[in-house]
Amino acid sequence: MSQTQDFAPVRFSTDLMSQRERVPFWREAFGRHVVGIDVEPLSDDSFEAEAIVRKLPGLRTISFSSAPACNERSGSLVADGDDGVALLVNMGEPMTIAHCGRQTSLDQGDATLLLHAEPSRMVHSQVHYQGVIAARSALASLVTNVEDLASRPIWNANPAVRLLVKYLDLVYAEAALGGPELHHLIATHVHDLLATIIGPNRDGAAIAERGARAARLAAIKFDIRANLGSRSLGVSTVAARHRLSRRSLQALFETAGITFSQFVLEQRLARTRRMLVDPRHADATISAIALAVGFGDISYFNRNFRRRYGVTPSELRGVRRS
Repeated sequence: MSQTQDFAPVRFSTDLMSQRERVPFWREAFGRHVVGIDVEPLSDDSFEAEAIVRKLPGLRTISFSSAPACNERSGSLVADGDDGVALLVNMGEPMTIAHCGRQTSLDQGDATLLLHAEPSRMVHSQVHYQGVIAARSALASLVTNVEDLASRPIWNANPAVRLLVKYLDLVYAEAALGGPELHHLIATHVHDLLATIIGPNRDGAAIAERGARAARLAAIKFDIRANLGSRSLGVSTVAARHRLSRRSLQALFETAGITFSQFVLEQRLARTRRMLVDPRHADATISAIALAVGFGDISYFNRNFRRRYGVTPSELRGVRRS
């Protein structure tokens, strides 16, 4: 795959191939060249598989689905020198992994850690999982004894795993719009979340906690932007969705120097401003736009809009049309 680090998705799929071509392609193009595994289907039925791979500094993420198969990283493949640390989160049917002398069964939502420097064998039925592969060097200052967690189940109640999956969902949607600085920041957050899941060492604990807080706040902000039009958008509603107390959610915003209410207001004002100057909304009234963005009081909206932008909404529209 490309060595660029722009987080653009690279898709591998058997969809458009004949049945005869599918397994050889998947084994070579994805198995050998992307993740360093051998693939052996477990059924004579039609084989289908798809993976989306994204790359960041010191990090790869993989969304993977496949028909029943055995995926093996044998001793000969381990000789490739890849010492990555992979977190695999099962998003589908149960699967079994043999690794580091242990056998682990994962139900939906469970996760486990794999070491690319060690042989592994994964047997699955129809499967879908999310994977994160970090360079061992990127975690070296944060964790110790990674081997202790290898091939041990991490149950689906683990909050750091849930947060990692949620965080990846949001960066998949937004990161392609950013540049190198944003991509380095995302990679740092993911490394910190991985350290939190693995168990940070004493020196890395504070760093990992800082990164976990930043990732959680980013996920909450994404949630707010996705639900700006809801009149029920409030501290209690958002806190419940993220399994936080009201106070914990408010404290997250305080660390960023803003309150929850201020952030919601800023986002609603910014979205309203974008819609007011967008030709696609030229026929919508100002009140309709404000209501659609979540403002329930038009006077409150007008007052805050003028305070924020120095003009009234109607003056802004007039300037844009003149």
